[in-house]
Amino acid sequence: MNKIIDAATQAQTLLLEKIKLLDFTAPLLIRIYLAPIFILAGWGKLSDLESTAYYFGEYLGLPLPNLMAFLAGATEFFGGIALLIGLATRWFSIPLMVTMLVAAATAHWSNGWHALPETTLTVPWEWRTDLIDEAVKRRDAARSLLEQHGNYEWLTEAGGFTVLKNGIEFAATYFIMLLPLLFFGAGRASVDHLLRKRFMS
Repeated sequence: MNKIIDAATQAQTLLLEKIKLLDFTAPLLIRIYLAPIFILAGWGKLSDLESTAYYFGEYLGLPLPNLMAFLAGATEFFGGIALLIGLATRWFSIPLMVTMLVAAATAHWSNGWHALPETTLTVPWEWRTDLIDEAVKRRDAARSLLEQHGNYEWLTEAGGFTVLKNGIEFAATYFIMLLPLLFFGAGRASVDHLLRKRFMS
């Protein structure tokens, strides 16, 4: 029995050592996934600051909407670029996480969790099932109208018709994905790693 346990322990150690050679892939893939989302969102805000500030002030009720629009846009745009190359990743993760918290609290919280009206809940903590029911009614009504009065096959060739519920799902997911970058850094495939090797070795 001891021989079996020893063999299993050795196999596990060997496997973990081999896997450790690829430990840079997790933070790299998180950064590659998040970077374009933030860059595009930030550029969208910065390229139309007037509309963004109007939305922040009139719809979200944020104070100093012009400043908030600029800060949110700059944080997402430059933070996304920093994530992409892995520069000051831990530092940029903090304002990006704050931006996601503000977005969740102001723009999405009242809509519950799900971004789309999922009739089969993917998480048990959805608190706005009433919005799901209402969104499904409206989606079905819109589909019926489109089927009767439009070319429904053409309209749905690129994807099914749905209604955006716009809950906190994406903001929360991005926040959670930023956590390992804050705690563990950008990984070995990053400018941060190259700078650390150059100046701290």
